Amino acid sequence: MKKLFLCLVILFVSLSAAKAQELRCAVQVVAPSVQGTNRNVFKNLRESIFEFMNNQQWTNHVYETSERIECTFHFTIDELIGVDQFKGSLQIQARRPVFNSAYTTTTLNLKDDKIDFQYGEFETLVFKENNIESNLVAILSYYAYVVLGYDYDTFSPEAGNPYFEEAEKIVNMMQNAREAGWKQFESRQNRYWLIDNLLEEDHHPLRECYYEYHRNGLDRMSDDPEEGRANIAESLELLRDVYRTDPSSYALQVFFDAKQKELVNIFSESFSMEKAEVVNILTEINPTNSDAYEKLLKDN
Repeated sequence: MKKLFLCLVILFVSLSAAKAQELRCAVQVVAPSVQGTNRNVFKNLRESIFEFMNNQQWTNHVYETSERIECTFHFTIDELIGVDQFKGSLQIQARRPVFNSAYTTTTLNLKDDKIDFQYGEFETLVFKENNIESNLVAILSYYAYVVLGYDYDTFSPEAGNPYFEEAEKIVNMMQNAREAGWKQFESRQNRYWLIDNLLEEDHHPLRECYYEYHRNGLDRMSDDPEEGRANIAESLELLRDVYRTDPSSYALQVFFDAKQKELVNIFSESFSMEKAEVVNILTEINPTNSDAYEKLLKDN
């Protein structure tokens, strides 16, 4: 009997380990401009979001605890209407380790200004794949899949497709939602357009760039910095193809929101000819940050 009990315990532990969740998500909820309300509601909201993001199983893959994807969801609540209607913004950052180093690289750095949801204090957030009833659950689930998609793309070409497609399903389900952020006509920079860009054929070079930049670029730099840097420089040519097809691409902007400072740091150690070639590409496809790129040439 004791042996049977022990076997059952081992089986239970094994199954629990096999279902280890994919995200290690830090959650912050701040409301600096909201006055005269019970601050515990924001604490409870943070705890509900934390439990939802970290305890939900988003894929069929087995993750070790050390393999969980690190990300941060930072909510800024600007307005609380009544006791359960929240409005504000959400800053999302996701990171992944670089092979054979202590360095982590940002894979996603995105701000969503159209955060509007109802939440009852102590409410349990529940994800139902084909019936999302809460805008908060829809937003969290959408960005969970986006974080997964970006991470998978950095390890294998377009491996993020299944997760971007799940995010697209959520967008489609939310087309009748009264809250903003889901519809094509609202803006060129929202949840609809990000996932539309990522799954469009003309953005295939951007998806390819994520793999080349990380797997053949950053992951090689500990062994051969010059080769890794050269591969990153070559990957940027793929972005030029996307820019010339769609200069207003939201997904391309999201790339540079995550990578602009890193690119400057990487190529600050480069030789003159490589710097000049990279700066030429970057000032064309990311003109907003052209001053930072041109400074690389002055540092020669």
